Amino acid sequence: MLNNRLKTLFSENKKVFSIFVTAGFPSLASTVPIVQSLAESGVDLIELGIPFSDSIADGSQIQKANEQALVNGAGLAWTLETLKKIRAVGVQIPIILMGSLNPIMQYGDARFCEDAKNAGADGVILPDLPLEFYQKHYRSLFEKYELSNVFLVTSNTSEKRLRQIDAASNSFIYAVSLAGVTGKTLEVTDERRAYLEKLSKMNLSSPLVVGFGIENREQFQEVTKYAAGGIVGSAFLRAIENATDVKSATKDFVNKFL
Repeated sequence: MLNNRLKTLFSENKKVFSIFVTAGFPSLASTVPIVQSLAESGVDLIELGIPFSDSIADGSQIQKANEQALVNGAGLAWTLETLKKIRAVGVQIPIILMGSLNPIMQYGDARFCEDAKNAGADGVILPDLPLEFYQKHYRSLFEKYELSNVFLVTSNTSEKRLRQIDAASNSFIYAVSLAGVTGKTLEVTDERRAYLEKLSKMNLSSPLVVGFGIENREQFQEVTKYAAGGIVGSAFLRAIENATDVKSATKDFVNKFL
C-alpha cells in the first residue's frame, strides 16, 4: 500500500508534530542519535534534509546547517546511507526526505527513488518541483517506489491550484505559514489566521501540515487549530547546533512542545 506509514499517521485522531533536521548537522555522527531521540521522545514525523548549497526557501539557520553538513562531508548519497542506519536502529515513524531537485537529477531519478525506498523513506518534499513537471516526469516513478510527493502551498496559491495539488497528493499538503524563507518567527496575525482558516474550510481531501516559523508550543497549538499538524525546523536546529549531548538536547526540545 502506498505510504502506509503516512496514511496510518494521518488516520489517527491527533495533531501531528513534525521536526525538520538537516542530515549531517551538527556532525556526521549526530544524525542517527538525533533522529532516534526524536522518535523516542514522541515526534510523529521527521523531515530529513538533504544538504545542498543552493536550496530553495531556506532561511539563514537552515542555510548554515546545509553549509556545515556539506563541510562535514554529507550529501545525497550519505543521507540515503544514513537513513538506512536510522531504520536499522529501530526508528519506525514516517521519514520524508526534503531537498532540491538538482541533486536528485544528478544522482539519477530512478536510482534515487529505488535507493530512497530501500533506505526506508516514505516520501519526498522538493519545493522546486512544479506540479506539471511532477505529473509528467515523476508521478509514475514515485508511485512505483511507494514514495509520496509532498507539495507546498502558500497564501498566494490560487484555489484552482490548490484543488489541482490536492488531487495530485497522496499523503499531506505542506502549508507555508509565512511569505519568504524559513526561520522567521511566526506571529499568528489576523491575516495569517484568515489564510489558515480559508484552507481548512476548503475541505481538501489531503490533510494540511503547517510549517515555517513555528518556535514554541503556543504557536504549534494555534496553527493546528486549522491543520492536521505543524512542522518545526529552524528552532530545532538552533537548539542542537552547539549541544554537547545531542540526544539530551533533542529530548529537552521536544518536551517543550509535548
